[in-house]
Amino acid sequence: MSFVDRRVETRPSSGEAPFGLNEVFFSRTDSRGVIQAGNYVFRRVGAYSWSELIGAPHKVIRHPDMPKGVFSLFWETIQRGEAIGAYVKNKAKDGLYYWVFAVVVPCQDGYLSARIKPSSKLFDEVRGLYAKMLKREKDEGASPEDSARYLLDWLAGQGYENYHQFAAHALSQELIARDQGLGNQPHARVRELTSMLKDAETLVEETEGLITDFDAMHTIPHNLRVLASRIEPSGGPVTVLSQNYGAMSRQMSDWFAAHVMGKNSNFAKIKSSVNASLFVEGMARILIECDNQLQEERRNMGEADMEAERDILSNLVKEQVKRSEEGMREVDGEASRITAACQIMHRHFLGLSSTRVLLKIESARLTDSGETLADIIDQLGGFQERISRRLDRIGKLSEEIRMLEQ
Repeated sequence: MSFVDRRVETRPSSGEAPFGLNEVFFSRTDSRGVIQAGNYVFRRVGAYSWSELIGAPHKVIRHPDMPKGVFSLFWETIQRGEAIGAYVKNKAKDGLYYWVFAVVVPCQDGYLSARIKPSSKLFDEVRGLYAKMLKREKDEGASPEDSARYLLDWLAGQGYENYHQFAAHALSQELIARDQGLGNQPHARVRELTSMLKDAETLVEETEGLITDFDAMHTIPHNLRVLASRIEPSGGPVTVLSQNYGAMSRQMSDWFAAHVMGKNSNFAKIKSSVNASLFVEGMARILIECDNQLQEERRNMGEADMEAERDILSNLVKEQVKRSEEGMREVDGEASRITAACQIMHRHFLGLSSTRVLLKIESARLTDSGETLADIIDQLGGFQERISRRLDRIGKLSEEIRMLEQ
């Protein structure tokens, strides 16, 4: 449908306002949320005139079905100077409604919101969540802040660490579903970043498993020392070697936890950076489409300066693309450091393996040890093999992330 066709399209008397999957629209407000500008699709879908929109508070299109908790979280985020993405149900002037997935980014002395039509499976889940939030607000008198906490708790129950992680996932899913719905080729960069995020999440799982394996292995040298105290003189070779083995494995575990798993660790940085880049990449794509559509429309925007709005959009796109590139450079650097850490750990393992061989030799000389001592030493070998395999997988995942980044 052309822009001319849409100008004279008929609207239903009730239900959903016409808003195509292929369309995008934006609006720009000042810091108080007063509308400064928007594109034709924004005006058309809402069925308002420019004189009714420009200078009006953005809440003029707010639908009563929207939970206040969403907007509480919304404003708290953008007032910190951060971008956000959210599902929003809006109300048109004639009483129709329309759902959007909106990305909002700080812009000049206010905010710019760009929207697409949601169509993913996740969208259905969120509508159910919003209905529960709204019921709590109406029936139980839940405050906006309490309602926002309910939203965050629900997200945590779904496996999201924070709202921003959810927003990045939701945006990527909406863009993928949109491309499928329109018969377009999947957006390569969004696909790559989605795959990269999965690798980053697997990295965390593998490393947590590695630390668990180390913790389990720490009990074995202790058992060795207890057994050795019964079958050899005090301070004998098995006792000393088991002490050395325990100290070495503990040092390796502590080193890896400090350099890889901590709050500001490489893994944490990779996951957060990929997540941020996924959101930024999706946001940039929507802004680019807004810019392209604005150039095609060439419509009057009320009192707004169309060329000035194009410049604003263009600059925002450049800023977001730059942010995404910076984030990917950080991911590459951190993935490189993880690869190096795995190589260091493998070298440490040579020392552990040598100590285990010496333990096996010494245990063979102890005629009274029976099979128990040899069995415990074999357990060490099993743990070492398992840890070594984890290190290999971690190194491989790090390299895959670096390859996707390039």
